[in-house]
Amino acid sequence: MHIHQTTFIKSAVKPVDYPPVDLPEIAFAGRSNVGKSSLINVIVERKALVRTSSTPGRTQLINFFQVTGVPFSLNLVDLPGYGYAKVPLDLKRQWGPMMERYLSGRESLKGVVLILDIRRIPSEEDLQMLSWLRSYQRRPIIVLTKCDKVSKNERAKQTAAIAAKLGMDKSLLIHFSALSKDGRDGVWQAIQDAVEADTP
Repeated sequence: MHIHQTTFIKSAVKPVDYPPVDLPEIAFAGRSNVGKSSLINVIVERKALVRTSSTPGRTQLINFFQVTGVPFSLNLVDLPGYGYAKVPLDLKRQWGPMMERYLSGRESLKGVVLILDIRRIPSEEDLQMLSWLRSYQRRPIIVLTKCDKVSKNERAKQTAAIAAKLGMDKSLLIHFSALSKDGRDGVWQAIQDAVEADTP
């Protein structure tokens, strides 16, 4: 994927505030502190398009970005991170319905990158997100981040355990490191496959 430009469009909570449906969309979801912001910044080749923070739970709205590139252009959608205990409970309660409305009703949504830390077995919230994607017939793209923090043997062991927990073939999981940028091409290939899936 050769990127010409990436720009922030807007933040939104309700469908009435979403940008127009004029490009395919790929959303990014995952637990707080899983490396979602770093992943997005690496794949669009920008250092700070999406703000990274040492305090998890900072993304509290649905954020839309437009990527102009070759061979296709699209919107990337940064969904709020979930699962962080220090976020106020009333705010956490708002996130579920906000994300579910987006996932269930957005016409231009072609796939969702579900980001998991390779060092952790998927949580109940991760499994809930995957269940939502399957129930709404949204294509999941599973990316395992922080792969530079484990040995090759541990990577293989954790990949097998995570795949088993998700009920997926381990060959479908994409390994990624924001530090080395390994896996960037694999993420883009999966995104392109999702974008082109409904194309005749």
